[in-house]
Amino acid sequence: MKLKKSFLLMVLMLVLALFLAACSGGDDDTQGTDNDPDTQGENGDDPAAEEGPVKGGTLTYAMEGEFEGLLDFAFYGIVSDAEILDFVNEGMYDYDENLKPIPWLAEWTTEDNKTFTFTLVQDDIKWHNGETLTMHDWVFALETLAHPDYTGPRYVNVQDVQGAAEFHAGTADSISGLQVSEDGQSLTVTFTEARLNNLTNLWPYPMSQKAFEGIAVADMQESDPVRKTPVGVGPFKVTNVLPGESVEMEAHADYWKGAPNLDKVIVKVIDGALTVGELETGNVHMTAFHPSILPQVQELQNVEVVEVPGLSYYYIGFKLGKWDGEKNVMDPNSKYANTQLRQALLYAIDRQAWVDAFFSGLGSPVNTPSPSAHWITATDDELPINYTYDPEKAKELLDEAGYVDTDGDGFREDPNGDKFVINFGHYDTGNPTYEARAQAIVQYWEEVGIDGELVMTEVNLYYDMIEKDDPAIEAFYAGWGTGADPDPRPLWGIDALWNYPRFVNEEADQLLLDALNIDLVGDDEEARRDLYVQWQGIMNEELPVLPIMELRDAWAISKNLKGVTIGVNGTNPANEWWLEAGE
Repeated sequence: MKLKKSFLLMVLMLVLALFLAACSGGDDDTQGTDNDPDTQGENGDDPAAEEGPVKGGTLTYAMEGEFEGLLDFAFYGIVSDAEILDFVNEGMYDYDENLKPIPWLAEWTTEDNKTFTFTLVQDDIKWHNGETLTMHDWVFALETLAHPDYTGPRYVNVQDVQGAAEFHAGTADSISGLQVSEDGQSLTVTFTEARLNNLTNLWPYPMSQKAFEGIAVADMQESDPVRKTPVGVGPFKVTNVLPGESVEMEAHADYWKGAPNLDKVIVKVIDGALTVGELETGNVHMTAFHPSILPQVQELQNVEVVEVPGLSYYYIGFKLGKWDGEKNVMDPNSKYANTQLRQALLYAIDRQAWVDAFFSGLGSPVNTPSPSAHWITATDDELPINYTYDPEKAKELLDEAGYVDTDGDGFREDPNGDKFVINFGHYDTGNPTYEARAQAIVQYWEEVGIDGELVMTEVNLYYDMIEKDDPAIEAFYAGWGTGADPDPRPLWGIDALWNYPRFVNEEADQLLLDALNIDLVGDDEEARRDLYVQWQGIMNEELPVLPIMELRDAWAISKNLKGVTIGVNGTNPANEWWLEAGE
């Protein structure tokens, strides 16, 4: 199965939080039916599907989130762009339905998890510009990410290659750990040390050297190959871009897995309020949609609703310290430093009722910052505490922690007798349900005697403030999507910028390091999982964030669109999709 790029990346960083918050397929855009989560339901026993693909037709793929228009994986910033790029370019490896890496453009061998040799699966894979893909194109991409003038966020996906640090610092002309064979078909990659996730952390996407010829790295992000005429090896090539509105593509006849059945694909941005009508009239063949319209979409006779497990989770974080430029530093005097306070705030929330009310029941409460689709995720039985809704327990913990109402106004003061108010932040995208659901959280806290004040902030500014530890942000709602490799350290490690609460626990960090240490765990997946479960146990007890929920990803797919399969690892290649005659 061809993994959607929005799921493949190891860490989607800040932009993925935006995806989870605001874009198609994320936070509020999942829904579910009783369909098999691994396949599009309409394809099963349909006679038309049995007759075989029909050539021709134009697929209209809709998204509610406006795309930014950075149409190269090395530079894209929001997942709406990645949804477009899914049609355009591909990586050296992919993932199967168990989220294990599998060969795609290349196969590989390794004996020690330090040195890998990759070989292209075919010697005639063509770029959209007619050039033949070689490993020099992949090296070009990796050196772009490591270049001192690179303006994107993905140096992290090459930094562990031997020589990358020197190249990044400008003291070397090339990355010594990248060696291309004489025929250009193989690449040997040597890492600085053996790690279990070296493969899945390595940037997989090549870039056409020819397309970027003569363009300085510092100028690439605003160049035509990124903004107007992206060149990939995928099944469709871009022919026209209307910024923020639509992208038109035509079939790549030389696609290495076979020419697409469809002639064209149009990806267009639509107002979420129009989604049901666009689906009903057949103007849109495929889209993810907001949970609030699930009942209306389910009533459509020309659409199948397909549900798949998600790789994202949502939490309420508390600022417990600061980022000092290199690492997180906790403040023992933080307003939210008291663990019992944080535990009480989670017990106070009826998370299942909240999910049912605002997400059409398409989610489930979680007790750990790891989506259940991942093999490392601890079950509730493996965790020290199961935070079921228990307002009386919340009150008990608050009493024990010294948060009591001393002036009789119905709200608790802090242990020093001072007024205590949670300034709770939530992003604002113009969706009216966001403020309602955030206010519901505040109300849960008020019911156990904790005063709260909701602060809605424009989404881009919101995440910028969180990352920069703006003092106006102290408690905040956020979410993360994970890649196919479940390593949590890029999000929760001591030296992780995206550890937004600034939580520091040496024991927890060492567990994450040990889980990647080949000398400790070898290839024993259970031993590695045990270390991750121990880490989740610490997170569950210390509770630097309140795990709220995970959502299932869901899609509306026209019954006239055939050949589509969707699973936790994304979709099959779009060259296999087809429309019934007349579409």
